[in-house]
Amino acid sequence: MISPEQETFQTATHSTTLLPARFTEKKYVITLIFVTSLFMCWGIALTMGDVLNKHFQNVLHVSKSQSGLVQFSIFGAYALMGIPAGLFIKKMGYKNGVLLGLTLYAMGAFLFVPAANAASFTVFRIALFVLACGMATLETVAHPFMAALGDQRTSDQRINFAQSFNAVGAMIGPTLGTHFLLSAGHEAGGELLSVKTLYIYIGAVIAAIAVAFALVKVPPVTDPHDGAADAPVTAGAGKKLFQQKHFVWAVVAQFFNVAAQAGTWAFFINYGHEMMGFSDEKAGYFMLPFMGMMLAGRFVGTALMRFIAPNKLLAAFALGNILMCLLVAQGWGWTSYIALLMINFFFSIMYPTIFSLGLKDLGPKTQQASSFIVMGMFGGAIFPFIMGRLADTNIATAYYLPIVCYAVIFIFGYKLYKLR
Repeated sequence: MISPEQETFQTATHSTTLLPARFTEKKYVITLIFVTSLFMCWGIALTMGDVLNKHFQNVLHVSKSQSGLVQFSIFGAYALMGIPAGLFIKKMGYKNGVLLGLTLYAMGAFLFVPAANAASFTVFRIALFVLACGMATLETVAHPFMAALGDQRTSDQRINFAQSFNAVGAMIGPTLGTHFLLSAGHEAGGELLSVKTLYIYIGAVIAAIAVAFALVKVPPVTDPHDGAADAPVTAGAGKKLFQQKHFVWAVVAQFFNVAAQAGTWAFFINYGHEMMGFSDEKAGYFMLPFMGMMLAGRFVGTALMRFIAPNKLLAAFALGNILMCLLVAQGWGWTSYIALLMINFFFSIMYPTIFSLGLKDLGPKTQQASSFIVMGMFGGAIFPFIMGRLADTNIATAYYLPIVCYAVIFIFGYKLYKLR
């Protein structure tokens, strides 16, 4: 028998479940706006690093392989900060995690001032490392924070909404960098002054966001990754994290995925300058449609996933990039250059899809697994240096190297994604 009180409770619960889930709630709107802005902030800084590659080659006279150490500083910070940032956020909460990330980001930007004064590539890399530690912290906190700002049934919608602003930031970054750093209108000898000025502006904006967010009262939220007592038992519940083969292969796939991304982006401007005869400024502005292709790919890929399994689409996009890299490496003028632009279209779904497939069926191990997959981004720290060694000889043939990365991603999407 069910008591009248129990029947009333069940009816109310059932009615609530049937109500359409809102995108968010009114009490979360201000916080959601701030968290969404974080996605754009690290998108700007990440892609501006690719403009710095070419700028440092011109101004500090470093080789292409040496300029690849810019990506080593950025993605090395991601590898080192993934787990510490996760532990800090778990202990201190989302808001303090955001404030830590913004503080490190602003500090790194302001360190560009002494780096420019010293005209030192090493000090620039230290500044980039500190800035990227802030980016890594923001990325670690922003995804679960956004998921927690409302009904869990709409958490994916909120994250995809925020990710679209990350793509917008990825388009703004190289545009700003090209205008300030590669523009032919700058006076000779003022190249490092332009770097200093740009990053003072960036540091000031990030510091202002940090102060404003410190004054915002964040309503209590529930971490969507916490395992509930009544959560269903997963197939891999009895296994340790590194016994979950699909997770381990996801870390490997993410390593090669970010390696290919970092190498492709790092020498994009060099390819336009050397193979197409563009000025550095014109080649830099072509990063706008290059990043626009990534945004388009995300929209197309999301639509296709309604009809095609994510792992199959991942494998198909990996094959697409193998073909594009082969075309780019031939140096066939506009045919190869359009193929270079298309690499970002096929790259678009890879990072989030590998992430999602690697976290399947992990239950309470999900948050820990997420930190390790973020650490897989270390591939972006070492690959540009290796690719740069080839690019020092021939920029076109350097694009044969990412084929190895996309072959690994294809195998993961075709077979190794499976739960065991």
